[in-house]
Amino acid sequence: MLNELTAKMLHPCGECPIRHRAVCARCDDAEQARLDKAKFYRSFEAGQTVIWAGDQMEFVGSVVKGIATLTQTMEDGRRQMVGLLLPSDFVGRPGRSTATYDVVAVTDMVMCCFRKKPFEAMMAETPHIAQRLLEMTLDELDAAREWMLVLGRKTAREKIASLLAVIARRDAALHLREARGAIEFKLPLTREAMADYLGLTLETVSRQISGLKKDGVISLKGKRHVIVPDYDRLSEEAGDDADGGILV
Repeated sequence: MLNELTAKMLHPCGECPIRHRAVCARCDDAEQARLDKAKFYRSFEAGQTVIWAGDQMEFVGSVVKGIATLTQTMEDGRRQMVGLLLPSDFVGRPGRSTATYDVVAVTDMVMCCFRKKPFEAMMAETPHIAQRLLEMTLDELDAAREWMLVLGRKTAREKIASLLAVIARRDAALHLREARGAIEFKLPLTREAMADYLGLTLETVSRQISGLKKDGVISLKGKRHVIVPDYDRLSEEAGDDADGGILV
């Protein structure tokens, strides 16, 4: 199944479904052609580890399809999910020899990869790549700061609404739509994973989702297909401000 999925992803950079948000978004035709020759795809099954913290990072790349988690483990074995990697997100850090976090595929995942050393050389010679990677890094920093507010100050209901709003916005942006009005998307996380990420119990997550459903903020088709009748109302439930709330 994954081999078939990977085969479907084999296309020129100009036809990539995430190109408008990926590290290559600013590249001109010549730069795209150079990237196209250097890239390779890797596929991972749900639950498979992409890289362990402390391991040598031999490649960098972008998530094309699927979702992964960033997890940090303490010395006593306690683990905390510290981030999500969604389509177009960049994996790896040029200039850093080892991985900082465990990266684990939550769903079947496909990555567009580049060998680390050649990519670092391209960064030095291709300002558009370096500029875009800087923009993505700063966006990630802003999002991390906003997420500190979610985890530290928001109620359980606001935390759930915030996570749903983040995923809704990212899904809309990936499909070149605005996050407004009615929105539908597939929830990539199980309720157990949501609880881990938000620092809540499974029971609390289930209770808050049921509350949002009861109040008409969301509805579900099956367990994972989320329907948001009015994105602005979801944003209000998340406690986001008028100019967009959490950056993603």
